[in-house]
Amino acid sequence: QVQLVESGGASVPAGGSLRLSCTASGYTFRGNSMAWFRQAPGKEREAVAHLPRFSSGTTYYADSVEGRFTVSRDNAENTVYLQMNNLESEDTAMYYCSAGFVGGLIFSPESYEYWGQGTHVTVSS
Repeated sequence: QVQLVESGGASVPAGGSLRLSCTASGYTFRGNSMAWFRQAPGKEREAVAHLPRFSSGTTYYADSVEGRFTVSRDNAENTVYLQMNNLESEDTAMYYCSAGFVGGLIFSPESYEYWGQGTHVTVSS
């Protein structure tokens, strides 16, 4: 049984930083790609970042977070992180960790089999 658990969401002022974590059980991040998504109220779920299977691959970021967000993986802890700096009010959303890529576009929610319950980020301006 695969379980992804996100944590680290909080309320912060604009310009602040947060680090989100996603820990997996029943699933190994090592050698598997994953992605972070977010969903703001009234909006569709959108991709934030995609971490490739191996460190030699390319990490992709949404244009809106490029240069501010960094995704990383700790294989020993079986945890992935999303470091978010210089946060903006537009970053306010529920953030989700996803894994179990089944094919298709890496930034499409339909391409992932496993999802966490989400962690909420609020950025006040």
